[in-house]
Amino acid sequence: MTFVMAGTGRMALPATAPATDDGGMNTRPALEVRGAAKRFGPVTAVDDVSFTVPVGQVVALLGPNGAGKTTFLDMVLGFTTPDAGSIEVLGGSPAATARRGGVGAMLQSGGLLKDLTVAETLRMLAVCHQHALDVDDVIAGAGVADFADRKVGACSGGQVQRLRFAAALLPDPELLILDEPTAGLDATARREFWRTMHAEAERGRTIVFATHYLAEADDFADRLILIRDGSVVVDGGLDELVRDGDKTVTGTWIAEESPAEVALALGLDPDAVTVDDGAVTFSAPDGDALALHLLSNGMIRDIEVHARTVEKLFFELTGTDAEMGA
Repeated sequence: MTFVMAGTGRMALPATAPATDDGGMNTRPALEVRGAAKRFGPVTAVDDVSFTVPVGQVVALLGPNGAGKTTFLDMVLGFTTPDAGSIEVLGGSPAATARRGGVGAMLQSGGLLKDLTVAETLRMLAVCHQHALDVDDVIAGAGVADFADRKVGACSGGQVQRLRFAAALLPDPELLILDEPTAGLDATARREFWRTMHAEAERGRTIVFATHYLAEADDFADRLILIRDGSVVVDGGLDELVRDGDKTVTGTWIAEESPAEVALALGLDPDAVTVDDGAVTFSAPDGDALALHLLSNGMIRDIEVHARTVEKLFFELTGTDAEMGA
């Protein structure tokens, strides 16, 4: 197996064509995980994880510190193997798919030679592939042309991240694995990075990325997989997850009965009601019906109804603030 130093110093390369059916079209899922588990002594980092990612989907992995995201991605890339269960990448083992260049990885830190220029780094990495894209095309497509002649040690954080992204693209992988790809970038650099990633997704690449920026998951992913204590606790489309959650009803309370009394009479949990200086907030599965009832009975005014946000969903399930680590 050949690995090239990028990201955390562990980027899997090179390439042959993916497994296909008799018609020549790839029908395998990009990623298929069945009961995968990984233990380090008494600590279970990944615990019975199962899901399938079809080709062309963009998936966000979310979870608090120590949730098991990075350990899971290490198994997907073939850096380590599951202690139980199995993982298939593009129809083969993670290591075999890495060898043929079917997967590219952009990992968190380290692994780049500071005395080489950006272009020299990419040309060095390209010779490690059996089949690499034209380096000049990668330089242009990954947005590194403006600083291709700059030494890596003189690059900004955002430029280094773009270099790592360009390195991940060299074997023209079908699956991109991104571990906290915008960590340490400012808002402008993150916006530019995701503009590039949108273009790659539109070209049909499958993308799995771990992030601690909920807005990135909300804006970019087709699907959210939330991991806590090594296990999957949420797996679904963002719209569906938010739509199916409790809605928040807020307004100015004007009824004689207390909000808690009304909540109890309606079969709601009194703990789902908060009052702050006359402003009341209810959380309810059917927020629209609740709002209509409160309005029609003259209990509230200045009312607003909000669907559950991805941030609220994450906090409800993990008790962790919006900004998470890996």
